[in-house]
Amino acid sequence: MAAVGTWGFSQPAVERLRSLISAGQHATDAVEEAMAEVEDDPETGRHIVGRGGFPNSGGVVECDAAIMEGTAGRFGAVAALRGVGTPVRVARRVMDRSPHSLLVGEGAVAFAREQGFTIEPNDNMLSEHSAKAYQEFLEKKQGVSGCDTLGLIALDKMGNITVGVSTSGAPFKSPGRVGDSPLPGCGLYAEHKVGAAAATGDGDKIMCHCPSFHAVQLIKMGLSPKEACHRVMDDIIQRTAPDRFFEIGLIALNVKGEVGAASSVDFPYTFWSQGKVVETSTQPPHSTLTDDGTEHFKTHAE
Repeated sequence: MAAVGTWGFSQPAVERLRSLISAGQHATDAVEEAMAEVEDDPETGRHIVGRGGFPNSGGVVECDAAIMEGTAGRFGAVAALRGVGTPVRVARRVMDRSPHSLLVGEGAVAFAREQGFTIEPNDNMLSEHSAKAYQEFLEKKQGVSGCDTLGLIALDKMGNITVGVSTSGAPFKSPGRVGDSPLPGCGLYAEHKVGAAAATGDGDKIMCHCPSFHAVQLIKMGLSPKEACHRVMDDIIQRTAPDRFFEIGLIALNVKGEVGAASSVDFPYTFWSQGKVVETSTQPPHSTLTDDGTEHFKTHAE
């Protein structure tokens, strides 16, 4: 049994995962429950998640969420979903009850309504903090820094592994913009008897590299989650000019309960393994100059 979450604010969610999994809950049920509690809390909206998250450029909160089990074909996601404070619950219904895997915009709203979710007015989705930030954006064109996303991975007693992600997306984004979070292989990926991974950061860039799929495939080849995450980061660095290197954090968990992470920024994350919930962090790669003057980036795994 084990669990891991992106960023320091995931600690209560990882604690919740520990409690649910220890009580015998399936990994999917545990991820949905723990993630929904964070999504529906306006205070965690400042971390770009769910209710209280930052709206798009038109002032509307649009959320993306996805959930994926290790079992092949078990995936569900929503994107640009309006009016639902717990989008991961809608993503779960997509996985369980829809013939489709990803629903967006008005289609996601219609499906949520059919499934019995209340579609709330946009004012209910804003918090005092996010409404004020939006007014400053309108008046001063002042943005908000940071690319937080909640990613959770859980391994239960039966060996089931599930990953979920949730975000309100880039603050003041264009209406309808979707990042990496709800895209399988990009924001999240899981494979039975192997492991799972989740990404956070600049979604417009992350989706071009499919880091979550890459990390799980490396674990499948025998690398530890830590080695896999750093190998993915190395690969991205090699294919990205240093001045265009973007914000990304990557977490992974294998079915042995081993955890790993890598990032391009100072990246705190929380994990539960061997009985304790611990918050730690991973550092960005550092550069050195080779004899010919070429800049070479090294991760802390090297």
